[in-house]
Amino acid sequence: MISIEGLKVEFGAKPLFHDVSFVINDRDRIALVGKNGAGKSTLLKILNGLQKPTAGVVAIPNDTTIGYLPQVMKLADDTTVKEETRKAFSYNTKIKERIARMQRELNERTDYESESYLSLVEAFSFEHERFLMLGGENYEAQMERTLTGLGFTQADFSRPTSEFSGGWRMRIELAKILLQRPDVLLLDEPTNHLDIDSIQWLEQFLAQQAKAVVLVSHDRAFINNVTTRTIEITCGHAEDYKVPYDQYVVLRAERREQQLRAYENQQKEIADIKDFIERFRYKPTKSVQVQSRIKQLEKIVPIEVDEVDNKTMHLKFPPCLRSGDYPVICDELRKDYGSHTVFSDVTFTIKRGEKVAFVGKNGEGKSTLVKCIMDEIPYIGTLKIGHNIQIGYFAQNQAQLLDDELTIFETIDRVATGDMRLKINDLLGAFMFGGEISEKKVKYLSGGERSRLAMIRLLMEPVNLLILDEPTNHLDMPSKDVLKEAVKAFDGTVVVVSHDRDFLDGLVTKVYEFGGGHVREHLGGIYEFLRSHADTSADNAFQPSIDAVLEKKAAALKSESVTEPTVEKEGEISYQQRKEQQKIIRKLKANITDCETKIAKMEQRIQQLNEILSQPENASNMELVTEYTSTQKALDKENERWMELNEEMEAHAI
Repeated sequence: MISIEGLKVEFGAKPLFHDVSFVINDRDRIALVGKNGAGKSTLLKILNGLQKPTAGVVAIPNDTTIGYLPQVMKLADDTTVKEETRKAFSYNTKIKERIARMQRELNERTDYESESYLSLVEAFSFEHERFLMLGGENYEAQMERTLTGLGFTQADFSRPTSEFSGGWRMRIELAKILLQRPDVLLLDEPTNHLDIDSIQWLEQFLAQQAKAVVLVSHDRAFINNVTTRTIEITCGHAEDYKVPYDQYVVLRAERREQQLRAYENQQKEIADIKDFIERFRYKPTKSVQVQSRIKQLEKIVPIEVDEVDNKTMHLKFPPCLRSGDYPVICDELRKDYGSHTVFSDVTFTIKRGEKVAFVGKNGEGKSTLVKCIMDEIPYIGTLKIGHNIQIGYFAQNQAQLLDDELTIFETIDRVATGDMRLKINDLLGAFMFGGEISEKKVKYLSGGERSRLAMIRLLMEPVNLLILDEPTNHLDMPSKDVLKEAVKAFDGTVVVVSHDRDFLDGLVTKVYEFGGGHVREHLGGIYEFLRSHADTSADNAFQPSIDAVLEKKAAALKSESVTEPTVEKEGEISYQQRKEQQKIIRKLKANITDCETKIAKMEQRIQQLNEILSQPENASNMELVTEYTSTQKALDKENERWMELNEEMEAHAI
């Protein structure tokens, strides 16, 4: 589909990469990996035509469409969520408008026998057939399914996009790209602005419905669930592995080990030949053998060993003072913004040494609660910070708060105090900022480099309560692994706000779920939490929090009780209602999943039929036309059923 030959990119004297060649085929699922600064984003820009290579060729067929989601996008729109998303179907809309104009003209004209009228009828029929083949009115249902999967509610569809944060507006752009169904999807860190529910939905969409995909992501779980091929940019060149990421890591290590063994054996052979030549070079009786060895030496093709970038970040948090037994205590905590309640009745205790995760959809209050703990915003209720607590806080926008005009060294020098001022160079070296690199200005750093620099600032003072709000954004996988091990070894208390399942796995032992205005405690790791929610709302992007509704009903029943036996009886009724409600919702969820599977299969078949019928030799094949028509009708019916099931789901959740 797309052929890349001998690609080379230079910034200054040293090339970013060179001699990069590979082919992107239909249905490929490619993970583009490599350290920050290796050139992954640059390669995506070249594939999308936004940047020219220094040398090499990118051959893209004229009829190949490309959808590109960059890490950062300048957004300027003033419409509602649904209107903005509908722009993905601008081609369908134009055809629909042409059909409407021709329909009006046909209704107004009476010259039924004229050639122009017959031509108009023919043009109308052609456009109408093409409109149906492109999905017709079906795009409204597609739009709603995609927006819902990415975390939007029905109420959000009519809201102006200006009311949403940059992360949510990036979701709208992602929805538009997915709905256009391009031949090749280029996605640069698509999970940065998504919560766990939306990431899981996107995984399923890319695996089942997308054509070719090339993605850059530092979310190991995400790329393992989506991709089947890994292209690594390392030390200036590309290596292509036809396996998912985890298998690629093993194969890369095995390949290098084999190369090293072969290289060592060859070097030993060369040394032996040279030794023979030197020993018998001047002995006439050995001249034939010496000449033979010289020719043998000339024929040896040197074995090359892949370079490996062995620079690694060494991270260790300083020893901390012992804190009180309970670093954070929340009791009946509540936070409102005007008439909107972010969360209420939040009651929990974090014990000394615990490592906990805050998870949930974006906008449910995770970062807000962190700001309450940091005493940055007012709140209602009780929030106690334990005795002798020293907090280290890494905010989501910490990397963006750095002064662009300062050098790396100056950034740390300005916050270092006491003996730490003598250790700045050692610390910078441990974070791969040693030598001349420390004189580089912050404005020239990549996102990952800025995150590493912000992390150094966190190490300037010993702390015993670490609060990390999305610390892995923009960090590459090796750096994330180092950070994870450092946090695991940290002997204080840790609160992590993150959507990165792989980072949280094995790190946290307790999960606090934010949703529906409440915070719920779950014992165990992140995957235990996800499994426990497989039957309820954790992996369902459009189901509101049922527990919150049931708790209100139980409270209402309890408030009406008069005697102790009555309270007990009402409690039993509430429990039965809860069981029945969950049973109905599980059944609805199963029906919706079944419905979405059928829709995906039918959409795929219609796409195949479109490609077949577009070929001249198949245009008059009535069997294929009949199958296309029946499949389209079945798809429309299934879309209606999907919408009805969703409405029923919402009705039961209220």
